[in-house]
Amino acid sequence: MTPAAHVAAAIEVLEDLTQRRRPAADALKDWGIGHRFAGSKDRASIASLVFDALRKRASAACVMGSDAPRAIMLGALREARGLDVAAIAALCSGAGHAPPPLSDDERARLATASLDAAPDHVRGDYPEWLAARFEAAFGAGAADAGRALAARAPVDIRVNILKCSREQALDKLAHLAPAPTPLSPIGLRIDVGHGRGPALTSETAYLKGLVELQDEASQLAALLCAAVPGEQVLDLCAGGGGKTLALAAQMHNRGQIYAYDSDARRLAPIHERLARAGARNVQVRAPRGKTDVLADLDARCDLALIDAPCTGTGAWRRHPDAKWRLAPGALELRLKEQSDLLAKAARFVKPGGRLVYVTCSVLREENEDQVAAFLAAHPDFTARPAVEMARQAGLPDLARFASPHGAGIRLSPATSGADGFYVCVMARR
Repeated sequence: MTPAAHVAAAIEVLEDLTQRRRPAADALKDWGIGHRFAGSKDRASIASLVFDALRKRASAACVMGSDAPRAIMLGALREARGLDVAAIAALCSGAGHAPPPLSDDERARLATASLDAAPDHVRGDYPEWLAARFEAAFGAGAADAGRALAARAPVDIRVNILKCSREQALDKLAHLAPAPTPLSPIGLRIDVGHGRGPALTSETAYLKGLVELQDEASQLAALLCAAVPGEQVLDLCAGGGGKTLALAAQMHNRGQIYAYDSDARRLAPIHERLARAGARNVQVRAPRGKTDVLADLDARCDLALIDAPCTGTGAWRRHPDAKWRLAPGALELRLKEQSDLLAKAARFVKPGGRLVYVTCSVLREENEDQVAAFLAAHPDFTARPAVEMARQAGLPDLARFASPHGAGIRLSPATSGADGFYVCVMARR
């Protein structure tokens, strides 16, 4: 397939997404099934175009004066790919499988349209219904924060210190040109640009458990837990086990981690991952009907971690279609789940222990506001200052990311280069 045919195919996929509200990955899979002639590189190029269009959907539609799939794709070629009118016109020749030629209006808009007077949610490419919430979180920097969340994310890797050092991992993955992450002392970063990311899960270093895929912000969230060997730790929303694995490495397989999730299906991948990583101090506690499988942990844990279900607004770089499928009702549901989890987790923390609350959201309602409500209802807990959180994790530089809206540390691509994450450590008196 030619680059022009890739653009035409991407427009087809965007048309499908307009008609059916579903994940972009599903639409791309269906397109591939229906077009067997497309090779893996073709499908990767088409997916890249689709996701770039979704990243820049609002600004692209503003540039073109239309939210039709073709208009969004053309606008994204300018906004996301930086192509000029001549380059875009060359892709839209109408010949073969190329899209139809540009109209005079399309040419004019691509050449002269400006976003200078556009509202923040358009310049930042996020849903209009979140405009007030982004302003509350980022103030005058709302559009910049949105633009950073609309950019492509690098591939971040966590080195499994149970099996190797960062220097050893750098050597084993040298052919991928990784660089040390700027904030995490156990991370590596691969810049993929507009190209296809590396097939890391096929690498020997991954298969042997030397490294794991994990965004730098997620690595930092685990490090801020400041877990030490010998502690009793509960990961209350363990899911596939990303932070459980990171905590096991921090604890050097000494002490005990209890990995629990309310949905046993989410826990399923953890067993294979634990074996590959060499993590031996993890006990998986899957739900069993009405049985309280965590009853024996009441007031016994040095650390209870809540990696809370959230809107995922901080991870839009990796899931750009999710921001346009997010609805206000989903936020309300998440807020209720988070409040319930905080109340539930408190029972497991022993006196002198700590409760760590983590989200991959940038919204105050899911972060600082949730913590404030919890602390008001639980006077036996107190939030540790960001300076103390960073110092106890051995990462004093992270104190500069102290939230301006309350307790905790707040990360975002615009400030840290990592995904949007919120972390707060609360100690029980």
